[in-house]
Amino acid sequence: MPGRPGAAFDAFLETTAPAAAERREWTDADGPLPSLYLSHGAPPLFDEAEWMAQLFAWAQSLPQPKGIVVVSAHWESAPLMISSPEAATPLVYDFGGFPERYYRMTYETPDASALARRLGAAMPDHEPVHQHASRGLDHGAWVPLKVMYPGADIPVVQMSMPTQDPDRLLELGRRLRPLREEGYLLIGSGFMTHGLPYIDFRHPERVPGWSSDFDHWAAEALERGDVDTLARYRSLAPGMPYAHPTVDHYLPLFVTYGAASETEQVAETVIDGFWLGLAKRSFQLN
Repeated sequence: MPGRPGAAFDAFLETTAPAAAERREWTDADGPLPSLYLSHGAPPLFDEAEWMAQLFAWAQSLPQPKGIVVVSAHWESAPLMISSPEAATPLVYDFGGFPERYYRMTYETPDASALARRLGAAMPDHEPVHQHASRGLDHGAWVPLKVMYPGADIPVVQMSMPTQDPDRLLELGRRLRPLREEGYLLIGSGFMTHGLPYIDFRHPERVPGWSSDFDHWAAEALERGDVDTLARYRSLAPGMPYAHPTVDHYLPLFVTYGAASETEQVAETVIDGFWLGLAKRSFQLN
């Protein structure tokens, strides 16, 4: 870690982020945008130059979306809710023990009312979307988006994760699938392994067996497009429950998969490797 928190992010803003201005906007001719699952990190992402470069390059490879819908590990709420669509809604700083700088960061996105209405229309009448009056983006959304889309010039709506049932999350993703054809980017934000209680912070370079084993298992299933196996993680995945003492960081994967069509089940891994021993595998379906 650098001596000054976020020093790598400052360098990124100066040397790399200006290239975002070169992106072209999505058009109908591009076809559906992919659905993404990303391992989002936390404020220390801003100290990881390589990881930021990977996330930014990923965004650079895509047309500029009309809007972004994020389902994050950090908002589990039923019934289904969406964040406030008002421009520059204050962020949620749902973390603790980090330098003060990270509690002063902002990400002032434009008004997302049209996207919020579109999300409401995508849901069945018996499952209405409840709009939160004041909730902004949590760090599962704004931390990676500050790197991927540093201009904060795209409307963003965060959607709660209303269940831990993979089948229901797949169905939620299916409801969102048509938005991809309209130029909206769908992101499930979690972490491929998230056994923080079992990390040896004295040796951050070490990768625990439970983390590498789970990641390898998931990678093979993703390469096959084997959603049934991924959904049976509790009984089939090695490394459990250490890889996911709670499963909130794994589950957004199923929204990502639901938003993909039956012919888009084989994942393209865009980022892999480990950070503090945790698997940062991130992929897209298209």
